[in-house]
Amino acid sequence: MWIIFAVVIIVMFAVDMGILNRGAKHVPVKRALGMTAFWIGLAIAFGVMIYFEMGSATATEYFTAYVIEEMMSVDNLFVFIVIFGYFAVPDEYQHKALFYGILGAFAFRGIFIFAGAGLLDAFDWMMYIFGAVLIYTAIKTVTKKDGSKDSKLADRLSKRFNVSPDFDGDKLFTVRNGVRMMTPLFLCIIVIELTDIMFAFDSIPAVLAITTDKFIVYTSNIFAILGLRSLFFAIKGSLEHLEYLKYGLGIILAFIGIKMLTSEYFHMDVLYSLVFILSVLTVTIVISLYMRKKQKAAPG
Repeated sequence: MWIIFAVVIIVMFAVDMGILNRGAKHVPVKRALGMTAFWIGLAIAFGVMIYFEMGSATATEYFTAYVIEEMMSVDNLFVFIVIFGYFAVPDEYQHKALFYGILGAFAFRGIFIFAGAGLLDAFDWMMYIFGAVLIYTAIKTVTKKDGSKDSKLADRLSKRFNVSPDFDGDKLFTVRNGVRMMTPLFLCIIVIELTDIMFAFDSIPAVLAITTDKFIVYTSNIFAILGLRSLFFAIKGSLEHLEYLKYGLGIILAFIGIKMLTSEYFHMDVLYSLVFILSVLTVTIVISLYMRKKQKAAPG
């Protein structure tokens, strides 16, 4: 299964960057929606393969982990919009920035997942620490001010590195007055990478609460991240409509945190967890769209 997963990822990456998205260009919404559907379909197909090869219980764990990671990724898209806005990255270069961000996520997510799963296997009490972290993250998610911390991070890095004032196409480095400098695009990629590492501290414990199977945790994470670029271009114009998403995410993270803290005394089947997560996500989206429609219909 590891070999099949690796082959699928390598082939799809080659097709994606070598054929479908070759060169710097704007990604229209229609194309992004099609690619998003493709990546979700691929993740589902892989889950079906897990069902036949590893059983229904493992497949349920995979789909639950995938939904959690995908949902948290949608919330993180707000941060990407702030970062791209800060660096004034043109639309046609944003896809490349996200591509390099995903490459880095492959490595860093793997490190966090294998380390976290190893800790949970070796020390039972780590479950309580991870549960407490998730409850803290739930509170932070509901009360956070979007993008403020990430803008400060970008500002600090801009002062520390030798960065050219302008873009040079989609190049990562350029030469100005005989001096080699990084471009704003490369600095933007660094900030995206650092923020993804911070995201991993939130999302990995949430997925490890579902299963400590390294194969399931890693593959579900990677398939969710692979569809993140297309999803960004598909819904970035509509993200402001999902203003209540963070509350749903906070509820789900608190639920998973409590589940980890009480795991020694109370066991909930993964299928019930999946139903709860999907229900909260659906209600959150419906409320967001309803309130948005109500605000637009209000006079003045």
